Amino acid sequence: MNAQTERTLIEKLNQLPPELIAEVDDFVDFLRSRNEQRQLVQAAMKASEPAFAAVWSNPDDSIYDTL
Repeated sequence: MNAQTERTLIEKLNQLPPELIAEVDDFVDFLRSRNEQRQLVQAAMKASEPAFAAVWSNPDDSIYDTL
């Protein structure tokens, strides 16, 4: 994030009433959690590729490689 974007966000936050600040805080926590979850799923998929390579790459199923 660049400094101008950060300043703009802080200015906007400073204009909100406290109850909306709490909502923004909850939303930011949600976004961070969702991002972490996506990263975990992608890491699990990447880690499982070698285990499934023999199943996915075999002559009997080569016809599906062109799909």
